[in-house]
Amino acid sequence: MNKILTDKVINRLTLYHSILSDYIEKEIEYISSPQIADLLHIDNTQVRKDIALLNYRGKCKVGYKVKELKLLLEDTLKFKSVKTAIIVGAGNLGMALAKYDNFEAYGFKISALFDNNPEKTGTEVNGKKVFDIKELANLTEKFNARIAILTVPRKYAQEVSNFLVDSGIKYIWNFTPCVLNVPNDVQVWNENLIGNFLQFTVNHGVDSD
Repeated sequence: MNKILTDKVINRLTLYHSILSDYIEKEIEYISSPQIADLLHIDNTQVRKDIALLNYRGKCKVGYKVKELKLLLEDTLKFKSVKTAIIVGAGNLGMALAKYDNFEAYGFKISALFDNNPEKTGTEVNGKKVFDIKELANLTEKFNARIAILTVPRKYAQEVSNFLVDSGIKYIWNFTPCVLNVPNDVQVWNENLIGNFLQFTVNHGVDSD
């Protein structure tokens, strides 16, 4: 497939994949674009456009073959290509991400956590060891980690990101509410949890009690 997928399309395709996985568990062979659209509360036309980007067509009045479409999505989104990451910040959020087993199904492997709290270093969470942050530079090559998931408190975010860059990290998945200043050859993905929450509540009219 030569077409470049936008971030929004990729996000929707991952949601389609989750739906297809549910259908496989229920042993349902076919799914239609209206069924996908209804589950996600989006327009049916959008679903058909997204799947058309994959050069895949369903059967008229039947829909898409669930197993075929799921495998095509996994190939398109490179689920089989393992991306290794480390978590920096073993607080509540970092621990929760380390315990999330579904990452590996999407080709995302978390190898270790790093923290500066001596009460946490040396412990394990979900089979992943927590190392002292001072060891990070020496261990990134050992773990072949290209991605750092940053979950430290906001006031330490820039300082720690500087340390990550100096340690050779080129990709940062930033869960902190801080806009990081990094060199041009380092890529940052900002996971704006508060922004996503406010987007949902404002757009859908969620009021307080």
